[in-house]
Formats: sequence, C-alpha cells, structure tokens
Amino acid sequence: KWKGEGTTQNLESIVIGRCYDYIRIVNPAVGEKNCSQIWEAFKNAFINKDPCSILPKDYELFINLTLHTIPPNKSLFWENNQLLVNRFADRGRRYMSLGDTLFGFLGDFLYWCGQADSPGLDYESCPTTVECENNAVESFWRMASITYARHSSGVIHVLLNGSADGGAYPQPGFFADYEIPNLQRGKISQIVIWVVDDIEGPDIDSCGAHTVKTLETRLKTLGYDVTCTDNNK
Repeated sequence: KWKGEGTTQNLESIVIGRCYDYIRIVNPAVGEKNCSQIWEAFKNAFINKDPCSILPKDYELFINLTLHTIPPNKSLFWENNQLLVNRFADRGRRYMSLGDTLFGFLGDFLYWCGQADSPGLDYESCPTTVECENNAVESFWRMASITYARHSSGVIHVLLNGSADGGAYPQPGFFADYEIPNLQRGKISQIVIWVVDDIEGPDIDSCGAHTVKTLETRLKTLGYDVTCTDNNK
C-alpha cells in the first residue's frame, strides 16, 4: 500500500531491549527508567491511528518518560553523515548526538507505523515523508530533534558533509527547521561548525561558501558566536 518499509520485525522487543541496554550499559548515569512504560507510551503515539495523521506532540509522554540531561558542550548536530557521527560521538563517550540520548537511541534505524482500523502494527509498508509528512517516524524525529535542541547547552558542535548533493546545510532539513529554531540562545556560548568531505569524495561545500555561508549568516544574525573549520585533521 505505502512505498516505505514496513514496521521493523520484533519492534517491541527491540525497543524494550534497547531501553535496558541504555540504562544499564550505555549510559547508566540517566538513572532508573520504566522500560515497559516507555514502550507503551511510544506505541500509543501511533497505534490505531491513520498512519498519515501522527503529530510530533503525540510523542510527548514518550519524551517525558525518556528525558535526561544532555551534558554541556557535548551536543553534536549533523546532516548527511550519520555513520560518521555515530563513530565520532562514540556512544556518548566523546559527544552525545541525538542518537546517543535515550529517546534517540530507542528509535535509531527502526521503522514503524500502525493502522487506523486495527490495534496492530503494519509490517507490510509504512508511508514515506514524500507520501505524507505526518507519518509516525517523521513526527517522532521532529519531536526528538526539538527536544534535543532545547536541552543542548554550552559549546554546540555541528558536523556537516561537504560532499553532500545539494550542499552541506540542507533546507528544508531537521537542523534548519527543527533544531536551530529550538536552540536556547541564553544557554549557548558558541557554535562550532565542522565541514567534512567524504574520503575520495567531491569538495562541493565549505566554510564561507554556498550553503555553509547561508548557515553561518543565519546563526550570526541570531546572535551566536560561530566558528567554522574545513576538514579538521
């Protein structure tokens, strides 16, 4: 029916398992969390609903149950380089990207959606963002991005891909549309942009040029202290 991948098999076991993995091994500092309650809040955001009418606010309870402090100077925003970010952040040891928070960790690389007339998950197909913007996964990541931005502080880091088609700073994009507008100006001392080209890849974008210049101008206009480095050794 839809063009997107269906719900990831064994979704409930994966989400609950990841929850315990996170609070026991990845980041025990967040303290106790009720993993089965978190799963119920996650599922109830989209179950039994039209898969094209899920809004970010439907995940509010889930976010409230998974929320924890993001250490100052540890936030790492990104576009078009998720695998590099995951390796560089080192599961929160070096930086804490969205995927290293509990709420981001639970959803990373998974697919899910429900059906309007059934309490079950749709394992056959789920809508893509092209088919409808208000789908379960897109709205989840919007809510997660907004929350992550609001709770980031100190020196903020942004890792962009200088080899990406269309430029390092995509508009529309999660960073442009959901994260920058939700940064808390008073809590942020500096924004550090790193533009990194793919190894052997083209050098399409860099500091002070094209879309990166657009980003630098936007952040400076908002009153931030901004630095930018190309292909930081």
